[in-house]
Amino acid sequence: MYVGTLSFDLLLGDIRSLKEKRSVVRPIVAELHRKYAVSVAEVGDQDLHRRAEIGLAAVSGDAGHLTDVLDRCERWIAARPEVELLSVRRRLHGDDDD
Repeated sequence: MYVGTLSFDLLLGDIRSLKEKRSVVRPIVAELHRKYAVSVAEVGDQDLHRRAEIGLAAVSGDAGHLTDVLDRCERWIAARPEVELLSVRRRLHGDDDD
């Protein structure tokens, strides 16, 4: 079994309130979940208007498949015009990890 996680640090566009932030972040989270069948949530920077941290996790029996899913999620986020991807943190965990 392999578990992969991604953590995205995002800079949002011209956002002036937490309500506007939710209107940008919530559809991104929902689309990642729907399109790629991953677990995803806003996991940090909830009190900042123009920053968002989104965490994503996926499980697979095949490391290659897991890497492909994570790559597709990262490319999808990077292509979003309403956000700027500042950084991505990726972790892969397998059966041989201690």
